[in-house]
Amino acid sequence: MKRAAQRADFINHSIHLSVMKKVLFIGAMIALSTACKTVIVEPDTPTQSQSQTPVETGEIMPDDNTPTKKFTFTVKGDFGQDIKTKGYLNADGKDMTDLWVLDYMDGTLVQQLHQSDNSAEDFGKPVMQLKYGAHHIYFVASRGQNPVLSTTDKTVTFSKVLDTFWQDYEVNVVNTSNGNRAVTLDRVVTRLKLTFTDAIPEGTATFNTTPDTWYYGINYQTGAPCAAKTSTAVVVDVPSNMIGSAGETLNLYGFSTASEWTTNVTVAAKKSSGDVLGSATINGVKLLRNRTTEYSGALFLQGGEVGLTLNTDWTTPVIGTW
Repeated sequence: MKRAAQRADFINHSIHLSVMKKVLFIGAMIALSTACKTVIVEPDTPTQSQSQTPVETGEIMPDDNTPTKKFTFTVKGDFGQDIKTKGYLNADGKDMTDLWVLDYMDGTLVQQLHQSDNSAEDFGKPVMQLKYGAHHIYFVASRGQNPVLSTTDKTVTFSKVLDTFWQDYEVNVVNTSNGNRAVTLDRVVTRLKLTFTDAIPEGTATFNTTPDTWYYGINYQTGAPCAAKTSTAVVVDVPSNMIGSAGETLNLYGFSTASEWTTNVTVAAKKSSGDVLGSATINGVKLLRNRTTEYSGALFLQGGEVGLTLNTDWTTPVIGTW
């Protein structure tokens, strides 16, 4: 059997479809206020992060004396606790690092804020003044790396995608609005899990995973994936404690559509020099938002053919007396 065929098949290419928990919840408490600030923000201008004391940032509300209500949103995590210390806004034991809240009325951005200090007491407790009327408030919570918000394109993009949650929350603010609100943020990424059944050899420096198509951003108004890249490798350094170990796992996150989609993926183990130690191509990988797709197989096959040996051990015999 040719090594190429062995790679293409990527032994045991079983897809395990497991629903990942939706764990981020937001509750809101409303207090009456008539203050309205006017701070003009140009599109794509980074907003200030809220710190220990909640403050409204990035507001572009017109100074028309329209009554407003003050919303204090309290984000809750895995077990529904209010955030009091770092680590309560998390999923699968991993802390979210950024929270964006963008307030739209009649298709126009009214105000926006960004929290990026997840050690602050007010992280996950954004405060906004909402004008009376109908709002779409878009929430994005993520631990992805190097995020970039574009209010022109209505996107948040990342250099490396990690777990991310999103919601379009509609609210009609009136004088008699209910003071208690709850919002659930849904996971908008898919996860590809690769397990290497053979031992990682000495000299392995990186795993380079290259999907035919992968999405690095989200449209914060629709939740749809964006910023597609084709044949672009995701490079992960191999820690020294993995060398010589079998059964190691690599997770790859990407933004996903709400319906199932398919791509091809090539994974290669490389030396620091760039030389390839082993590779495999997986065709027809099926992916879906909030779902894990798992593949397992040998990556470091040596030589052009698979060697065959005979297992001469008998099955344990049945021993009895007469």
